[in-house]
Amino acid sequence: MSRPSWDEYFLSIAQLVSSRSTCLRRKVGAVIVKNQRILATGYNGAPAGLKHCAEVGCLRDRLGIQSGERQELCRGIHAEQNALVQAATSGVDIRGSTLYCTNQPCILCTKLLIGAGITRVVVAEGYPDNLARDLLEEAGIPLERL
Repeated sequence: MSRPSWDEYFLSIAQLVSSRSTCLRRKVGAVIVKNQRILATGYNGAPAGLKHCAEVGCLRDRLGIQSGERQELCRGIHAEQNALVQAATSGVDIRGSTLYCTNQPCILCTKLLIGAGITRVVVAEGYPDNLARDLLEEAGIPLERL
């Protein structure tokens, strides 16, 4: 019997979580795990109660903004941010946890992850943000790509 490793298992769950994304450019899913237990999940999309890009169109496309640039010009919340918000609003302590994400976190998410006490990041795909990789390295947080 062949079973996936824990990393493969949780990364596949992040992939499933990404299927809820309403982003027109990139569907991202994130799962925060500690001691092989899922603490929180998140996908990218507009804040709760607001119209999604799938309904109103993509501001970044209209403005011609390239991937990895000007993240603040987007109505969506990143998957990692949504996972952090879910943990915070549920009162879940995520210090010492691993983040599994379909894509490498951007610089904005990376700073939040460092501040929240995430100690390891496992991703399926990269992202064009060298500063985020540099800050993870400086913080001593391994970034592993499966």
